[in-house]
Amino acid sequence: MTRYPILGFILLTLALPLSAEDAPLRLSRSDYADRLQGFWLGQNIANWTGLVTEMDAVGTPETLPFYTDSDWGSLDRRSVWGDFVSHTDRIDFYFEPPGTPWGADDDTDIEYLYSFLHHHHKTSKLSAEQIRDGWLTHIYSETDAPLHQKFPDSIPVIENFLWVSNERARQLMTQGMRPPNTSAPAHNRMHSMIDAQLTTEIFGLLAPGRPDTARDIAHLPIRTTAQGEAEWVAQFYVVMHSLAARVDPTLTRQEQTQWLADQASRTLPPDSAAAKIYQFVARHYRQQPGQWALARDAIYQRYQLAGADNYQYQAPFDALINFAASLVSWFYGQGDIVRTIQIATLAGWDSDNPSATWGGLLGFMLGINGVKAAFALEDVSSTYWIHRTRRQFPDRTPDQDGEDSFALMAARDLQTIDRIVVERMGGQLDRRNDEWIIPLAP
Repeated sequence: MTRYPILGFILLTLALPLSAEDAPLRLSRSDYADRLQGFWLGQNIANWTGLVTEMDAVGTPETLPFYTDSDWGSLDRRSVWGDFVSHTDRIDFYFEPPGTPWGADDDTDIEYLYSFLHHHHKTSKLSAEQIRDGWLTHIYSETDAPLHQKFPDSIPVIENFLWVSNERARQLMTQGMRPPNTSAPAHNRMHSMIDAQLTTEIFGLLAPGRPDTARDIAHLPIRTTAQGEAEWVAQFYVVMHSLAARVDPTLTRQEQTQWLADQASRTLPPDSAAAKIYQFVARHYRQQPGQWALARDAIYQRYQLAGADNYQYQAPFDALINFAASLVSWFYGQGDIVRTIQIATLAGWDSDNPSATWGGLLGFMLGINGVKAAFALEDVSSTYWIHRTRRQFPDRTPDQDGEDSFALMAARDLQTIDRIVVERMGGQLDRRNDEWIIPLAP
């Protein structure tokens, strides 16, 4: 059972399977704004918590053993690169205090960019040119990025905060290439990495209740960096975020999360490695619901070592190994945002990415006050410092550190959703009642 009360949306109906006779979904815009703020807060808490263990344990148990629950609260270990994080020395939840903005990271800053581009261009769907030009304008290259000093006594280095497929896509854009060619295997050998997961979940929230629309507007952003299995995994997360607006409020939080995962899994090609990984982790959870670490260890044996289900492990930031790890935290966390982030942080591999994904989604389901209540926080930062990693954005909070706030970010996204509901879904904006009326069947 969930430890939280059911916090339902203002919605009228949920019927499965979908049919043309389904009543339209009605969503309060003010309620949705609160939940978008919860998304950003939950994602940032999870991102900066997960960063503590990023690349600490990546399937080399003899030298870098996997973490378990007993490691929570202990001192952080060095990553495979031999370094530590600069913001904390312990494996524990991380919170920014009021007055100090959350620093941008690659789990949040490109989603912020896409949100900005939608609002800036007043569009319900980004074009390939808008994506390319937005990346080139707002994301540093490998040569023009400023110096970054990770620790006070470390040597400053040029850092553009891009890695693997994101990095390669940015290089290809400099050469004049646009999505989806930037993810084509002939040009981008990193196309199977995790990048699209951490940059595109927000498109599900921009298309509430309509995963078909979410997948449509997310297609080019996903194909900026991912193709094949990584593309399908990214779509899985997008669909879950979209369907969160339609989750049945009478279900327990555990039942809600199970439903979301089950619905999204139906979008995976049946013969794909992603679908088989999903089935494996779900089956393991059903058989041993209290043993998350055993599930993680089984993933290591089956996929990293044995190469089962036509998946050949390449790197600890593969989309598929992290998809498997993320499912462990999603299932075994059972809808509890605190426990889900904790397991995701301990599970291994590129641990900040699954934790940020689920922190954002569960934060959305809870709303910003629900996130604070879950962590027993009287107050916490709700401002954002995008210029930590990216450039040339307006300073919307000139009287505060950072450039933006979760409330302002949510307000702009509401305007984008207004367009998407009308232009892409055939729905209506009921200004009198401040709600969207969204047909559930296209």
